[in-house]
Amino acid sequence: MSAAVMTAEAAPEFRAAGTDLSERRRSGVSRGPLIDLAAAGDNAISWDAKGAASIGALATIATIAANTRMMEAYPGIAASAQGLATPQVRHLATLGGNLAQRSRCWYFRKADIDCLKKGGSACPARSGNHLYGVAFDLGPCVAPHPSTMAAALLAYDASVVTDSRGGLTIADLLGDGSQARSDHTLAAGEMIKSVALPAPLAGERASYKRAISRTYAEWPLVEVCARIVIADGKFQFVRLAAGGIAPMPLRLIACETALQGKATNAATIAEAAGQATSGAKPLPMTAYKLDLLEGLLRDLLERLMA
Repeated sequence: MSAAVMTAEAAPEFRAAGTDLSERRRSGVSRGPLIDLAAAGDNAISWDAKGAASIGALATIATIAANTRMMEAYPGIAASAQGLATPQVRHLATLGGNLAQRSRCWYFRKADIDCLKKGGSACPARSGNHLYGVAFDLGPCVAPHPSTMAAALLAYDASVVTDSRGGLTIADLLGDGSQARSDHTLAAGEMIKSVALPAPLAGERASYKRAISRTYAEWPLVEVCARIVIADGKFQFVRLAAGGIAPMPLRLIACETALQGKATNAATIAEAAGQATSGAKPLPMTAYKLDLLEGLLRDLLERLMA
């Protein structure tokens, strides 16, 4: 859950469950000293008088996925947690760790290949095999951010509290894609403490859907978390966030605008889904992600509208 960035120097890193860190240490990408967090920190989900939740950074993904009140108040977050990785990983992995995990790019994960995130001078994926890279090319590094929970929290306008700062939006935490040498904007040694959520809206519906390449446990090629409120046969509130397509999760603003105040019918959804690629800059091998994004969005909205 720290901002320790592994370069050629062996920087210290925090370890909570270590589901990501253990893999990086086995491969030799991470070699620095460890600071264990398992016995410290907040792992609870608490609620205020307005029904808003605060989730401790050490809460496991399984705890979030199985919490009945979370399912009722924040179904998009609960569904995202339920769809993440495998039951074994969800049982150990923490919310803070999921937000601060490192890139899944295979060039980054191979210890003997230099890349921007390891202190190198270029992104080898850009000129190499970037089949699983970004479809919205927004910065020097073309690896999509791997955090499913970040996309869900973006859809819910969540704010992140660290041991030195509060009120960070997901955009504040993960940046705009230009900080190619890190996966987030945390300072060295800065630790995520909790995530605060606004109170749910009356009549809100939400869900999550992902597209993967082969197996159940793979990281998504594209994922979408959607929240809507329908009243008088129209979309009165819309929040759409997508992961797997950019260096950070993205709000699909053009789609939201196309739905806002419009009739809840198939034609409206089709028109809005067609806006999913607005602003896209796919790489030579990633244009397929735009088709996946449009299809996921259409399926998810039709499911929520039913």
